[in-house]
Amino acid sequence: LTGEGNSSEFISKCRTCRRQGREQSGGGDHHEGLSSDEELTPTEVDEFQKSKDNVLEDSRKIFEDVHADFCDIRKILLKFQEWKEKFPDSYCDAYISFCLPKLLNPLIRAQLISWNPLEQNFTELEEMPWFRAIEEFSDAENVSESK
Repeated sequence: LTGEGNSSEFISKCRTCRRQGREQSGGGDHHEGLSSDEELTPTEVDEFQKSKDNVLEDSRKIFEDVHADFCDIRKILLKFQEWKEKFPDSYCDAYISFCLPKLLNPLIRAQLISWNPLEQNFTELEEMPWFRAIEEFSDAENVSESK
């Protein structure tokens, strides 16, 4: 197709053909506004769900052999808070505020594997336990600095 206006005609004809194809095949699972190219077959949905379940199962195994004090963000931050209170000079010299993001990154990522903000009943980041623990640690750090 060439010329102006023909591309919109072409798109309209494609949509009509896809709609007719869905009607003939009994595909009543179409959501208006979504491209039929984005719709997954039941087999693809099953494969995706199996793959997702495998990843989630593997993610649960990551910290199986780690002592509880070293795979819980709140406990880790408490250790750092104790260090700061007992040995403030050493704590300051170690530049802990720069190290914590890298240290906590794998733990947070493991907890976010199953998080999907596009689901209807998703948990806000601010409500997650790791977020609150970091927030409390930051507040405690700010209070001690102001003293």
